[in-house]
Amino acid sequence: MDDTSEIAGPLITPAGSALQPQVALATSLHASPGVYALLLGSGVSTGAGIETGWGIVTDLVRRAAAAQDPSVLEAGETAAADPEAWWAEHGDGELGYSTLLAAVAPNAAARQAVLAQYFEVDEAAREAGEKVPSAAHRAAAQLVLRGTVRVILTTNFDRLTERALEDVGISPQVIHRPDQFDGATPLTHSRATVIKLHGDYLDLESRNTVDELDAYPSEQARFLDRVLDEYGLVVCGWSADWDHALVRAIEGTRSRRYPLFWSHLGSLGESARRLTARHTATLIPGMTADEFFPDLIRRLEALDRLADAPVTREMAVVRLKRALPDALRRIELFDLVDQTTSQLLDRATAENYPLNGDVFPDSVRAYRADCDTLLHLLATGVFHDDGRHDDLWVRTVQRLTRTRESVPGQYRQGLEALRHYPALLAVWTMGVAAILARREYFLARLFMEPGFRSPFNSRQQKKPTYYLNPADVLGDSGIHEVTRADNGGKWVHPQSPLLRSEGREPLRLIEPDDAAYEAACDRFEFLVSLIALGQGDQPWPGMYLFESRWGYDGNGLAAAIAQEISPNWPLIKAGAFKDVESAEAAYKNLAELRNRNGRYL
Repeated sequence: MDDTSEIAGPLITPAGSALQPQVALATSLHASPGVYALLLGSGVSTGAGIETGWGIVTDLVRRAAAAQDPSVLEAGETAAADPEAWWAEHGDGELGYSTLLAAVAPNAAARQAVLAQYFEVDEAAREAGEKVPSAAHRAAAQLVLRGTVRVILTTNFDRLTERALEDVGISPQVIHRPDQFDGATPLTHSRATVIKLHGDYLDLESRNTVDELDAYPSEQARFLDRVLDEYGLVVCGWSADWDHALVRAIEGTRSRRYPLFWSHLGSLGESARRLTARHTATLIPGMTADEFFPDLIRRLEALDRLADAPVTREMAVVRLKRALPDALRRIELFDLVDQTTSQLLDRATAENYPLNGDVFPDSVRAYRADCDTLLHLLATGVFHDDGRHDDLWVRTVQRLTRTRESVPGQYRQGLEALRHYPALLAVWTMGVAAILARREYFLARLFMEPGFRSPFNSRQQKKPTYYLNPADVLGDSGIHEVTRADNGGKWVHPQSPLLRSEGREPLRLIEPDDAAYEAACDRFEFLVSLIALGQGDQPWPGMYLFESRWGYDGNGLAAAIAQEISPNWPLIKAGAFKDVESAEAAYKNLAELRNRNGRYL
């Protein structure tokens, strides 16, 4: 078949299909993780402000010409218009990366300084968002992180791909010199391999000129042939106009076991048209690299949601325990907690939780059932965490506050307030876990940071001590139908025994002893009430007010906490109180309220 017939062949999107070509790409990659390699061209890095290799050569020629003929104003631009002609007249040997650098920078230190301006981030580049991994680089790294891709071929000299991978905790195998190919770790044994076909910017042997790009060393050619034979290919940002050795390698691949996908922004050149026709490539037009790769990630995540079997509560906790201590799995931990939170929020609708009618007891039970997996994750996570993931736990509460953001039409007050029950269950479970873990400083963040502005009065954002007070969230008269005292009577503060009962199971493996759990709950309610009073809010009602728990004659919980208040008290150091005096004032206020009202507050 001659070139003309190949160019005239189909530039394929699946025959008779009305689906976007991105659908075929996402479906193929999702079904065959690790089977496809990426081929990234200069179009991926130019969006990050990186020059192409030839662009650097041209700019160096411009600078050299301007310095050589300072009296001629247009000397640099004239030379840049035809770098090879200028070099033939003024240079020594063939024009190339190595010969040009050797001429303008005679030693390694000088060459490093010259190249740094093109590839390394300075303050101006950082402020402009240039020479740092782009959205395309970050999304490509996510493809590796999720196991979709293991091999990345690139014609680029920069290190943005490597940096993006390192940012997600992956140290890739990087091959950028011909002598590295034969000794490389087998691709199937490496989590990530970046193959820099034309070298790294600090390699003097990097390939730039037409002659240098016309043929690869034998060891590199053999390695590349094997990759092209064994992997499908996703091409982005590569024109195929100048890289003749790479074009021939792809063109010569006969088996094409897996499909070729080719993303391009503008029209294809002759070489690209020939390659895509020869291999019946699926073309994905009209997208920049920064659009293409994030779009692919979103489609793969949508397929994940369909493919994933429901994760049981026990499986979720096991996954959390494995990811929690591993800094390299922080994204996995984030996704696990965040997705579980999203599933809960998706169910917290007016359809599932009516805002009218005698449904309070049913809604309380339904909320607890929907929160079950999340509460176990939060209890285990906060107890075993060392503080590194506190942002995640606080974020979870902040997300759960959104269940009350919208203003319903007609509603029953108690049912509308109950929409914050998942957030209350979350802070209760995490707060008691923090007490048991001796991480009481975390209570400061838990009750000071997640803000909520009521849709009924949006003038001021409130803290959890106010908007999650159990007396308000669980203030409906239907609460007495949900929980009763052992003798069948009504509790003074029914919210407290309900929360203790509902929080028991998530914390049972952490604290099997019921008495120790009850003591932690008493301490939690006491400390939260102090924080609330310090903020000018009402204390939380609870069983901690009972004389048998509060204590008397200088013994018990209240006396113990009074003795603890000092400049080194965790809640003062963490910012729940600005100083000892404010903490002591809150304590005095709570004690006076109890002395005046007893356990009824």
